[in-house]
Amino acid sequence: MDNNPNQFTQDAWEANAEVWDARMGDEGNDFFNVLCWPAMAALLEPRPGRRYLDIACGNGLTSRRLAALGAHVVAFDFSTKLIEFARSRSNPGSHMEYHVIDATDEAALLALGEGQFDAALSNMALFDMADLEPLFRALPKLLKPNATFVFSVTHPAFNNASTVHVLEETDDEGQIKTVYSVKTSRYMTHFQAKGLALLDQPKPQIYFERPLQYYLNLGFQNGFVLDGFEERAFPPGHPQTSPLGWGGKFSEIPPVLVARLRKES
Repeated sequence: MDNNPNQFTQDAWEANAEVWDARMGDEGNDFFNVLCWPAMAALLEPRPGRRYLDIACGNGLTSRRLAALGAHVVAFDFSTKLIEFARSRSNPGSHMEYHVIDATDEAALLALGEGQFDAALSNMALFDMADLEPLFRALPKLLKPNATFVFSVTHPAFNNASTVHVLEETDDEGQIKTVYSVKTSRYMTHFQAKGLALLDQPKPQIYFERPLQYYLNLGFQNGFVLDGFEERAFPPGHPQTSPLGWGGKFSEIPPVLVARLRKES
């Protein structure tokens, strides 16, 4: 693996920004619209006038969703190109403010303003970050008392870089049945692996795989409690993106989890 995984990841997102923006656009994909956003919106409880911090915002998709509900959003990403795509879109009422910031830079995070935010969110990004400790140290200082941090990630147990999708035929009491499952060989130990979020992206990215207990314990150690949690699977019948891609045939296996951490007053 690379000597500087954070720099490799930043370079990868710069290289992939155009393809990613074209694919996600203003509408997002099924993972976002079916699995992530409904749960995140419910846990964030958006209200007009509240101030949100959008961490690793990409092209601003989540920021625009929140702003459309009347929220004020301060958003950042470490990809200059993705922030350019975000800034190129309309910003009614100037409710969105974008910055180029690396989430592993604690000083840069704190410069956004201590005690300024009613909530923070991170959509499918924590597993792209080489070091989560600076972010989790900064968040309690950035958030107001009793504020929340809502994040979505690929499910560490069922959708990590070691996971293999499996299709099997079984003879069940004289009936041939097709069974869809996943096989995973790694979970407990932290590991890194290069992979593709989109098949046509120019450069692979690094997935930083960590067990669920790591995310939660990092929150607990920095003054958060867990008070919301959802494991998200596609409903039966939802189209497959490919014969063994995530979809309704894997409706019993959640590829995404969404959690809400609340800052203790």
